[in-house]
Amino acid sequence: MKKYLAECVGTFVLTFLGCGTAVSLACGSDTASVVGTAIAFGLSVVAMAYTIGGISGCHINPAITLGVLCSGRMTTKDAIGYWVGQFIGGILAAACLYVLVDATAGDPNAAIGTHTGANALQPNVTLIQGILAEIVLTALFVLVVLGATAKTNGATNNFAGLAIGLSLILIHLVGIHYTGTSVNPARSFGPALFEGGDALSQVWVFIVGPCIGGVLAALIWKGIEPAEK
Repeated sequence: MKKYLAECVGTFVLTFLGCGTAVSLACGSDTASVVGTAIAFGLSVVAMAYTIGGISGCHINPAITLGVLCSGRMTTKDAIGYWVGQFIGGILAAACLYVLVDATAGDPNAAIGTHTGANALQPNVTLIQGILAEIVLTALFVLVVLGATAKTNGATNNFAGLAIGLSLILIHLVGIHYTGTSVNPARSFGPALFEGGDALSQVWVFIVGPCIGGVLAALIWKGIEPAEK
């Protein structure tokens, strides 16, 4: 249960700090807001990796858990426990953000058009483009996770938290323009519940796309993983 609770706490922190930064900076309004949001998500992962990594491995992302499961590194029972914890963490974080931003509705600095930092397809981005972006970006991200944490890949796992966090910054810098960047169903589901509108109607894109990407990453890693020494 400690592993599942750790995943809940970690996903809460990722969603609250990452999405909270997106809300506070009005992500997408200018280049600085995009860069700031990308850095916030990456640093959140780094912080949690060194906080709960020794407890649960710090997946804090259902797509990562799916990739790890497909790679044979965890049981189905544990994967289900991780998923439950992750989605609960994402929902609780979104609820906190919603209440906080709603409470400051009279503040002109809070008038940023979203309460929760929810994902949605950006203007002129088609459904196919959005799903493709989420599949590719998630596959790349989960591939980094699998490689950086593999016991068969030398000493790279000593710096896994840093590598994963930095890669998530890169992933966001690419993807925010298209989908707001999810690559994490729990991070998208919670905010969508409170945001409603397009965020809720499109949330399936940010569940299906990352899940396909997670499986794809597991298949790629299986093909290139070094043999046991």
